[in-house]
Amino acid sequence: MSSTSLVALRVVGASVAFMLLQVKLGQLRKIPRRDLAWLVLCSMLGVALNQLLFVKGVALTTVINATLLGTTIPVFTLVVSIAFGYDGISLRRTLGIALAASGVIYLVDPLRADFSAQTNTGNLLIVASSLFYGAYIAVSRDLFKRYGALNVISWMFCIGCLVTVPVGAYALSGDNLQAAPVTVWLAVIYIILVPTVVAFYLNAWALTRVTPSTVATYIYLQPLIAFGLAPLILGETFNSRILIASLLIFAGVGVVTKRGRSRAVKEVAEHPDALAHLPNLQISSP
Repeated sequence: MSSTSLVALRVVGASVAFMLLQVKLGQLRKIPRRDLAWLVLCSMLGVALNQLLFVKGVALTTVINATLLGTTIPVFTLVVSIAFGYDGISLRRTLGIALAASGVIYLVDPLRADFSAQTNTGNLLIVASSLFYGAYIAVSRDLFKRYGALNVISWMFCIGCLVTVPVGAYALSGDNLQAAPVTVWLAVIYIILVPTVVAFYLNAWALTRVTPSTVATYIYLQPLIAFGLAPLILGETFNSRILIASLLIFAGVGVVTKRGRSRAVKEVAEHPDALAHLPNLQISSP
C-alpha cells in the first residue's frame, strides 16, 4: 500500500468516525457561511496538504531528516500565533521550545542526518508540511472555541476528503489491496483511530484552553515516546541518550506550560467565587 493511499484511507476513515460520533451525540452543527472560508483553510493546512506533503517528503528523504525538520512545527506555530495576536513574545516560551527542540535533536543524533542534494526535495516538502501544520494549530483556535472542537474537526476532515480522495484514488488503483495481509488492515485501523481521531481531537480540545504554542510544544513528546517504546516493542536497548533527551524535552515542555498553570491557579485564588456555579464533585471509590 502506497503512502498516498494510506493518507486517503486515513482521512476518509477519520471523517466517517467523526461524523458517526457527532450524529450519535447529537452535536453536529453547520458552520455559518461567514466562517466557511476559514474552515476550508484550516482543513487544507491541517488535514490535506500537511499529510500529503509529509508522506511524500518522507519518501524522498530520511526518517532522521524528517524528525529533525519536524522540530520546526512549534517555531512556525509561535511565529504565526504572534502574527495573528494569539500569542505574545515571551522569553520563557521561546526558551522552552528551544530546550525541548534540543532534546529531540540530541535524541535522533543530527550527525546521522543526510542533507545532500538527493534529499533536498524531500527536506523542502517536510519543511512545507511543518509550516502548514504549525499554521493550522495557530489559526484554527478561534473556530474550535466558537463551534466546538469535535464539530469543527468533523467538518475539517470531510472537506479534506475533497483533496485526499482524488489523489489517493489514483494511487489505490495501482495497489493490490486484496493481497494485503490482515496485519496491514489492523495497522490502518489503528492509524485511523489513535494517531488521527484521538490525537486530532485532543489537540483541538486543548486549543480551546491553552495557547497554540503550548499545544505545539507537546509535539516534541512524539519522538521521545517512539524511542521509549522501541525497547519494549522492538527489543532495542534503552540508553543514556534517551534519558538525557527525555530530561531536555520534559524540561522544555514544563517551561512552556508552567506559566499558564500558575496564572490559572492565581486567578482562581483571587476569584474563588468564579467556581461557585459548578456542581459539587463527589469522588467514589471503585
